[in-house]
Amino acid sequence: MGFFQKKIGPVFVKEDSDTTEYIKKLEALREKAGDTVKQEIEKQIKYARYGEIGEKNIAFELKSSGMDMMILHDLHLEAGDVPAQIDYLVITRQCIFVIECKNLYGNIKIDNKGTFIRLLGQGKEKAIYSPVTQNERHLKVLKAVRGKTKNALQKASFEKNFEANYRSIVVLANPETVLYDRYAPKEIKQKVIRYDTLIEYIRKTNEESKLSTLSVDFMKELATFFKNESIPAKSDYSLKYQKFIENKEGGREVQEEAAKPVLTESKPERTDLIQALKEYRLTQSRENKLKPYYIFNDATMYDLLEKMPGSREELLKVSGFGPAKVEKYGNDLLKIISDHR
Repeated sequence: MGFFQKKIGPVFVKEDSDTTEYIKKLEALREKAGDTVKQEIEKQIKYARYGEIGEKNIAFELKSSGMDMMILHDLHLEAGDVPAQIDYLVITRQCIFVIECKNLYGNIKIDNKGTFIRLLGQGKEKAIYSPVTQNERHLKVLKAVRGKTKNALQKASFEKNFEANYRSIVVLANPETVLYDRYAPKEIKQKVIRYDTLIEYIRKTNEESKLSTLSVDFMKELATFFKNESIPAKSDYSLKYQKFIENKEGGREVQEEAAKPVLTESKPERTDLIQALKEYRLTQSRENKLKPYYIFNDATMYDLLEKMPGSREELLKVSGFGPAKVEKYGNDLLKIISDHR
C-alpha cells in the first residue's frame, strides 16, 4: 500500500440477505399454522438458519480482517435470462473475490477428476454438484453485467484481464467439515478453502497479484455499481405456506403439498439446476430464433423440478411436454437433470 493511501478497513456496503427475511416470514407464519404445516415450516426454518450460520462465519472473518475491502452480501444478478446469486463479493485493493459459501454437512472429498463427494459414514459416499462449477457460472453472469458498461476498447481490456481481477473461491463454512483434497486437480484445489483460512488466502492472493492497486474511490464506485445492479429475488417461497394457512390446511391434497420440499438457496444443487435449465432454454431459443418460453415456460420448468424425470416416458408426464418437444429436447434435458441429481 502506498504511503499516502488512506486506510479504510473492511466496509460492508450490503449486509442484508434474503435468507434473513425469509426466516422472519416463516417465523410469523409458524405462529398461525396448524400442526401439519407448522412441522414443515419448522424444517424450512432449520435449513435456512443452518445456511445463515455459515454465511455469518464468513462475515465474521471478513469483519475481523483489518484489510481494506468493500463487501457485498447476497447479490442477485441477471444477464439476459440467466440468474446468479452471489454469496459474497469482496473488493480489495488488488483483486475482487467472488465467494460461494457452502455450509455442507459431513466431510467432503475431491477426487482426482475434480468430483465433489460427500462422505456419509460406514463407507457410503454421494457425489454432489461441484460448487466450483456453480461459482464459475455465477462469474460469467457477473462478467456480462459489468461488461455491458464498457465501450469496445474498454471491453477488450476488461475481458483480457477479467480472470486476473476477479477470483472465484468456494468457502466451506461448517467448522466441523473436514476437506480431503490431496488428489484433487490443482486448479480445483486452489479454489476451495475452509472459512478459517479465508483471510490468509486473500492476503496471499493480493501479495502475488501483479495488478495495480485500486483507489478507494474506484472501490466505492465498483461496490455501488454491483449493489445497484442487484435485483430482488424473484421467488418468495414462504408464500407456499401462506396459501396453505389461508386454505385452513384442509384436505389431504393440501397436507401432501405442504410436505413437498421447497426450492430455496439452502438447497444449492436444485438452485443450480434451475440455472442450468434457464441457460439451456436461452441457448435453444437463440439457435432456433424463438422466444425462450416457446422452448418451455417457467411453469413447465418447475414441473420438471418437481417430477425430476429420468426417461422420455416420464418426461411426457411433465406439463407442457408432448412427443414433439420430447423428441427435440428430451435427451438434452434428461442429461441436465441427471447431472444435477
